[in-house]
Order: sequence, then structure tokens, then C-alpha cells
Amino acid sequence: MQKLTAFIIEDEPRAQRILQNLLASEFPDITILGSAPSVVASVEWLKAHDGSSPELPAPDIIFMDVELQDGNSFQIFDKVDIKGQVIMTTAYDSYAVKAFEVNSLDYLLKPIEPEDLRRAISRAEAAQADVPAPAKASSAPPKEKYLIKLNDRIVPLKAREIAFFYSEAKNSYVVRTDGTSFILDDSLDTIEQQMDPRRFFRISRSCIIAEDAVDSVTKLVGSRLRVLPSVKFKGNLDLTVSRARVDAFLDWLQQN
Repeated sequence: MQKLTAFIIEDEPRAQRILQNLLASEFPDITILGSAPSVVASVEWLKAHDGSSPELPAPDIIFMDVELQDGNSFQIFDKVDIKGQVIMTTAYDSYAVKAFEVNSLDYLLKPIEPEDLRRAISRAEAAQADVPAPAKASSAPPKEKYLIKLNDRIVPLKAREIAFFYSEAKNSYVVRTDGTSFILDDSLDTIEQQMDPRRFFRISRSCIIAEDAVDSVTKLVGSRLRVLPSVKFKGNLDLTVSRARVDAFLDWLQQN
């Protein structure tokens, strides 16, 4: 697992030291890149550390106190594109709903307990593992046809007829452009290895979407995107692009 980096937004020096010491004790491999006590200083730092150069990397995790010297941390989301996983740290439980509206990964109440911190870091590690790996070169051509089992029949389904692949309750499904869905034997990992990367993109661990099925994209708070499909589908399919995949997804859309 890649070593994580962190940025701390906290206006109380004592609270900042406690968090730093807790991280050093529980997670010595996490590198703290910096800290800031206010909205203005946080925005300035995050704009500079946007990952555009190796010398100024964007943090993997942002520990964010809510009430700061010059406002509250939710204002930061309106002023800068947040790339890291956000973990809220506050003495108040009244901000929990707002925290998850901006897609915070976790919400830790002060004083922070080691067990709660371990839970939050575990979630951050899982989210970091969701970063798409570079596509592996393969001599095999992309799969252009999938065999669907319908009782005692086998029906071929062409790739151009597919809108989505998704997983749910340990099963994999394919959705046609007419909205009908069928169960598949292959996992999404296998499908991803065999698919045409120009036609399909894996937007999350649970969904692969076809370029033709993208009608439009809306921006969510917290640097995530949601795909509005051109296909009518009766299920509860989540078409949110995970934060780690947003840049690659936009590149894919533009190239297509």
C-alpha cells in the first residue's frame, strides 16, 4: 500500500499537537505535509499543493476542524477543489449531516479516540486503493461480445449494445441500452481487463459505464461527479464517479 500524506486544518495549537502525536503514534508512515489555522490559509495552501508538480503534492487525507479563526471549514469547499479524502474533526456533533453532504470520509468527535482514528484511516486506505491503476498493455483485442445465460438459452450481447456493468450483493450485471439487465458470471475486475477502454470506463468499484450512456455530468460538493445517463434504468444504480477517478474520467470523456 502506498504511504499516505496528510494536511491538518485546525485553529487550536493544542488540538493540532494532540492529533499530530496521535498520528505519529498510531500511523508513523503517514507524512504530515503541513497545517493551517484558518479558511484563508487553508485555501491558499491547498491551491498551491494541487498535485500539479512533484514538489507540491496534494495530500491524500485532510483533517478538517469545522470552526476556524475566520469562519467554518465548509467555506473551503466553495473556494478550492478538494482532492484528498476529508476527515472532519470537531467537538460538536451538530455538523455531522453537513459533513457528509460534502462527502467527508469520516467524522471524528474531539477528543479523538485512537480506535476512531484507526477506523478513519482504514477508510482512507480503502479509498486510496480505489485509484485506478494504469491500463496494462494486452495483445488480446477488446471483448466485443458477451454471452448472457437466460434459463436454457445463451444470448450474445454486443459491446455496443451495453450501457453499464455493475456489481451488487456479490453479483455482476450488465444493462443494455434499452434498460434491461442481465446477470453475468464475470466479476467487474475481469470485465475491466477485457473491455475496450475507449468505449467503457470504470467510474467506481461497483460500476463500469459506456461512453454512449453518458448524457451529462453534474459536479457534486467535495470534488465528485455524478453521471446522468441517457438510458432509462429502473434499478438504484449509483453513478457517482469516485473522487480518485474524476480526473481520469474527464480525460476519457474528452478523448472520446
